[in-house]
Amino acid sequence: SSSVMNISEHLSCPLGFGHYNAVDVCILETVVIVLLTFLIIAGNLTVIFVFHCAPLLHHYTTSYFIQTMAYADLFVGVSCLVPTLSLLHYPTGVHESLTCQVFGYIISVLKSVSMACLACISVDRYLAITKPLSYNQLVTPCRLRICISLIWIYSCLIFLPSFFGWGKPGYHGDIFEWCATSWLTNAYFTGFIVCLLYAPAAFVICFTYFHIFKICRQHTKEINDRRARFPSHEVDAAGETGHSPDRRYAMVLFRITSVFYVLWLPYIIYFLLESSRVLESAALSFLTTWLAISNSFCNCVIYSLSNSVFRLGLRRLSETICSSC
Repeated sequence: SSSVMNISEHLSCPLGFGHYNAVDVCILETVVIVLLTFLIIAGNLTVIFVFHCAPLLHHYTTSYFIQTMAYADLFVGVSCLVPTLSLLHYPTGVHESLTCQVFGYIISVLKSVSMACLACISVDRYLAITKPLSYNQLVTPCRLRICISLIWIYSCLIFLPSFFGWGKPGYHGDIFEWCATSWLTNAYFTGFIVCLLYAPAAFVICFTYFHIFKICRQHTKEINDRRARFPSHEVDAAGETGHSPDRRYAMVLFRITSVFYVLWLPYIIYFLLESSRVLESAALSFLTTWLAISNSFCNCVIYSLSNSVFRLGLRRLSETICSSC
């Protein structure tokens, strides 16, 4: 249609090659972005409502970080309304440079918050298993709120130089033409982001989860040895009340972390290659970007499938909505 033709003329459609292909690909891109936007907003609103309706979830201190990630991912979905509306409507009167800079900055900050929260969650679980007796004194609600505030402040500051012309904050798969042609990545700024965000977060997560599962394996081995030596109900009770709940919960969080890095790894690799001028592909840019953004919805799915308390809260929320209807 004529409206789609206008969209293809004014917006960047990185996967198209011919004129008609560009129109078809613009439609495909629009469907992908609109679908992801809807799923991210709906999924994270569900997580937020379930946390408010399931008091048992608040027994875990990591619920502070999970809710922070849910709000950050919700804002990612709301931010994706910008390219969604840009693709669905003729973008008259829109300052492309300012829109691209603000949108790229917001998306980068929000995903930085998610990455930092995953690192803090791993540290929290590490302290819960290695220092169970002093854990409640070390991890208090006040300290958790301060930590979350620092995460937001740090994430906002680390990408701020992009507004002063020092590279691109990391957003690819550009919707507007100005983003794709005039706003280029910078190798030094990319190295700055990797050294101060990606690498430290990955190192902390690998270190903590390695030691968490190592300690859990040692504990399981000790319990099995005791059961073999003293087959009594007391040993079984001790084994059931040991680290097994912590291990199960750590496994849930480890799945969330693993999926996060699996979806973000292609994006980070392409970010590094494009900044170094080794590889530039509009198709890869679009695919890696929106694959990474799709993680904002995957967290909801993993948590709902892996956590029994969350499933119970989701069922109660569904029953409440159905009864009111």
